[in-house]
Order: sequence, then structure tokens, then C-alpha cells
Amino acid sequence: MPTDTTSPRTSSGSRSLEHPAREDIRLAEVLHALADPMRLRIVRVLAAAEGELNCADIELPVSKSTCTHHFRVLREHGVIQQFYRGTAKMNGLRRADLDDLFPGLIDAVLRGAELQARRLGEE
Repeated sequence: MPTDTTSPRTSSGSRSLEHPAREDIRLAEVLHALADPMRLRIVRVLAAAEGELNCADIELPVSKSTCTHHFRVLREHGVIQQFYRGTAKMNGLRRADLDDLFPGLIDAVLRGAELQARRLGEE
């Protein structure tokens, strides 16, 4: 999958992570990323947040390595953006990009996830 070519370190010495360019984000890959319950949970938490969240702020009932995998899939498929703030890896939903590329998709997915959670007594 084509991604922005960023060096692992910027001139200030901070680390950067590769993300797909907006024009390289594909619907099938976004849907794949959202199909996993843990990744959907991450997206729901990020959508409800007022800003970026640290990975540790999002509690998941899986191992740390599995959490890392889920965040990486979301980033590589264009659903979230990640960046370092000091030693913390921060996460934010790429809402503007996703809304422009696939109007209504994220709203529909979030609404469906909310209704399902209520129906199953998960909220």
C-alpha cells in the first residue's frame, strides 16, 4: 500500500509514523479495519474524544502487543493518525479525510455500533 514517505526521525529528533496519503485511502481497507470489534471500539472512543488520546487511555481487554497491532492496522488503512508527543503515542480519528472520501460512512458505522451495543447490553 503506498504511504507517505517520511523519515523515521524529523530534524528535531522526534519519531514519525507512516500514514497513507488521503488519495491512497481505499474503502475496502477502511471497512476491513472497522470490521474487527477491538478496532471498532478504538474508533468509537476516538470519535467521542474531544482531542487526541494516548494509546494507554483506550482500555482494551487484550495484550499490549495485540493493542499495538490493532492501532497499526487502523493507521495503515487510513482510519486514524498517530504521532508522538514526547514518549506518548497519540491517536486521532482521520474524520475529515474519511468524511470527504466516504460521506456518511463513519457516522453510519458509529451509529450502528451504538445501536448494537445497546441491543446487546454492552452500554
